[in-house]
Amino acid sequence: MGSLNGVEHPQLPAGARPADDQAKCLEVDSTQQTMAQMDRGEAEDFNFENNPNGDENKANAAPPAVEVGKPFPKRGTVVENPDDSTSTVDEQEQEGIDGVITPHSHLPKPEPPPGLAPTSPDEPVKENGFSGIRADLLGRSKSLTETFATVDIGKFFKERSNSLSAIAKRLSQIGDYKNESDGEEGSESESSFKEEEKKRNESNCDSVVDVSEYNISGLRVVVRLKSGGEDGIKGRISFFSRSNCRDCSAVRSFFKQRGLRFVEINVDVYPQREKELIERTGNSQVPKIFFNEKLFGGLVALNSLRNSGELEGKLKEMLGKPCPGDAPATPVYGFDDPEEEEEAAEEEIVGMARVLRQKLPIEDRLMRMKIVRNCFSGAQMVEVLIQHLDCGRKKAVEIGKQLARKHFIHHVFGENDFEDGNHLYRFLEHEPYIPRCYNFRGTTNDRSPKPAVVVGKKMYKIMSAILESYASDDRSHVDYDGISKSEEFRRYVNLVEDLQRVDPLGLSPDEKTAFFLNLYNAMVIHAVIRVGSPEGVTDRRSFYSDFQYIVGGSPYSLNAIKNGILRSNRRSPYSLIKPFSSGDKRLEVAVDRVNPTIHFGLCNGTKSSPTVRFFTAQGLEAELRSAAREFFQRGGIEVDLETRTVYLSRTMKWFGGDFGQEKEIVKWVMSYLEGSKAGLVTHLLSDGAALHIVYQNYDWSLNS
Repeated sequence: MGSLNGVEHPQLPAGARPADDQAKCLEVDSTQQTMAQMDRGEAEDFNFENNPNGDENKANAAPPAVEVGKPFPKRGTVVENPDDSTSTVDEQEQEGIDGVITPHSHLPKPEPPPGLAPTSPDEPVKENGFSGIRADLLGRSKSLTETFATVDIGKFFKERSNSLSAIAKRLSQIGDYKNESDGEEGSESESSFKEEEKKRNESNCDSVVDVSEYNISGLRVVVRLKSGGEDGIKGRISFFSRSNCRDCSAVRSFFKQRGLRFVEINVDVYPQREKELIERTGNSQVPKIFFNEKLFGGLVALNSLRNSGELEGKLKEMLGKPCPGDAPATPVYGFDDPEEEEEAAEEEIVGMARVLRQKLPIEDRLMRMKIVRNCFSGAQMVEVLIQHLDCGRKKAVEIGKQLARKHFIHHVFGENDFEDGNHLYRFLEHEPYIPRCYNFRGTTNDRSPKPAVVVGKKMYKIMSAILESYASDDRSHVDYDGISKSEEFRRYVNLVEDLQRVDPLGLSPDEKTAFFLNLYNAMVIHAVIRVGSPEGVTDRRSFYSDFQYIVGGSPYSLNAIKNGILRSNRRSPYSLIKPFSSGDKRLEVAVDRVNPTIHFGLCNGTKSSPTVRFFTAQGLEAELRSAAREFFQRGGIEVDLETRTVYLSRTMKWFGGDFGQEKEIVKWVMSYLEGSKAGLVTHLLSDGAALHIVYQNYDWSLNS
């Protein structure tokens, strides 16, 4: 400890300059004391003076001469100020001040918070809000360089206060001045404005409203505007719909644009609600709009009411009271339709599979110099069936073949269906690829497999409903987070369990193509939700190869579907091997002929890929052509006439074998181009000069 003027002070560190360090301490202490008073609420009635052009003479006024280290004045002592005014310690204490210590006259002066200096030397002395500390005592220090960047606190708060006040006033006027006539007096408007502002502060609106953004320099304020369409609406708007219905899409868009809350009941997603629709309206046509429990009509009635200008009044009239209990019920998350929960009469073969799971000795065995896990022999299964059914060996073998055809059991090497003897078999749930299959959740789906075409149609309807609710109108942006929390997606996840033992060999060529196109696009959405979007080459390889579904007892990755099934077992870009080796049973499912337009129907979840869509077997060709035209209209091809260059999507380079040579690709693309681009390409191809083909960079970022 050191002594200065009889007062103990901490020992200064070696090499430090006492005057500089003490000045810094005084500066920090002065500012911290002031800010601490602000935090404690002692500084009331703040009055920040905005002084961008403060006078240097005033700012640099000398502070009162109080020796550093001198004991603090006792209560009642007179403290002198440079303006010849005096105050006692008692008076300062009454004003909330314990005391003021100013630095030595030879030390640098403490720096006030920027913006607190007086604006001019002639300005009268004012209390600055810091519990009685005089503004003229806080002059600007001469030691501070003029180039130091400071923030004007007073100006900051004034600007934000004015901006926020203007916003609040404008928001209040939206609801209040809308119905005022042009002849009303200003005083009446002001009174109405104050009443409306008071109501807004006292009320808490729970309705879903629009969101507007105001960008203010240095501050972002998000203000929720009450939708004019929901004023006075207490009831509920409901409407029945179907997937891929134009009229339903128009009704949905209308309600969204007006900011009206509504409940959509898609009878393709909730089949049991179709019966309710018929009971309420007399037919199954959609859309059907209900205001509370009352049937309003369809799109025609909605357009008629909108065109007449009576929509607002009708909404308030029919929805002015809370929704009664007999209105169409809101779909509830997590509940399946009763019909889907009820099991049909259990097949005998399912009972046999359950018995075998309990009685067969499942163990690891050595076969062909390999350890085969979780398997049993054909002879063991035959013996269990004979004992359980009290039947002959021939019948037991026939039951084993039925179990193999329905994919309850598989040969460990996929060599035969079922034979009596030492051949090894395992249950489907014990296959080594099961952990990578995301449509398998713990146990095998033992229900009787539905026809593949039926499962495919259900998948098409549910996924179309998902896109209508959770994708942009042009399908270029997908809300994956919203999908993951939706009832539609929960039902989709339940549905794809039916794919485990479905038979895809029963599909026609168009049905097969549409089925696997839709499955690929649905799996991409599922994969993004479950494992996230890939961010690098290694992640992409894992994304397309490791995320799998069991379909008909076999594993299918995104790569297997695209290159193995839809491209007739062709190598993927930069790969040396085909997806399916010879003898793979999935080769029987692959299409016979490659259709190049499938590349415009497959969405891999990136911004450079085609937009996500789903297809029907009946309109497959037309839908694929439409997808190709849309892809090229969105930038899949660009033509530079001056440099004689055609810019094509990199997809056409990666899969060039499906389209042909480069010039053949350009000719093939022409049939899908709009008139202006097709004319430019025709001109470049017909004049005989060299044509340059450049492939665009691929944007791998997520289409969210």
